[in-house]
Amino acid sequence: MFSYYSSLSTELYDFTKPVGHSVRGDIEYYLERLRGTKGKILEAAVGSGRFLIPLLENGYTVDGIDYSPQMLTSCRERCRERGLNPNLYEGNLCNFSLPSKYEAIVIPTGSFCLIETLENAKETLKCFYSHLITGGRVIIDLEIPNGWRTGEISTSTFSLSEEEGILLENKSVEINWISQYTLSHLKYEKWRKGKLVDTELQKFKMRWYGLEEFKFILESIGFSEITCSSEYNYKKLPLKETQLITFEAVRKK
Repeated sequence: MFSYYSSLSTELYDFTKPVGHSVRGDIEYYLERLRGTKGKILEAAVGSGRFLIPLLENGYTVDGIDYSPQMLTSCRERCRERGLNPNLYEGNLCNFSLPSKYEAIVIPTGSFCLIETLENAKETLKCFYSHLITGGRVIIDLEIPNGWRTGEISTSTFSLSEEEGILLENKSVEINWISQYTLSHLKYEKWRKGKLVDTELQKFKMRWYGLEEFKFILESIGFSEITCSSEYNYKKLPLKETQLITFEAVRKK
């Protein structure tokens, strides 16, 4: 019944978040945090290259992995247009196996929260750990829900051209305070000359974590030197109103 970052959602993502589009300053922040990195970097949930390509263009060696073949197809096309040819892998973050080890693994802008279950999140972190060199680090953004209203429906329209556009309906379905997730249904409709030509329905589930909870999970896997900051302001402790937390952690062994 539901799609997962299929053709229409990829098309809309590319339209609203072109290559180099910085979401709340994430690209600038990560370029600063990765300064001095000489080895390979892996971007998990690479999507269509919005974030990957600026890293490549700044001289970093970066691979990418994503679960969506449509997103990866777009990423390859965008890289090819710029004369770039990174290693891009299709795979599930909770059980992937790649031929390289990395000095850094990054997953920016809350994409980690799209991993629906706690068990899969732990398996993903184990995969990250096993793909890091000794002394390598992960940098992970987490989103915290704010202002949620169950049943709320919002609609946005995006004009792709004079003849085509995409309508996006976002319905807030559920917030579960025990299992710590929000659930939305996203309905994409593509219109051409006033006629509906394509549609997709996407289940959008976001899981959140407490600060001490996530620190404990990282420690249980073997990570150390764990730090966190808020809203892309390094060394600034999270405030009660913040929505974005960035964790960094190191593989010591």
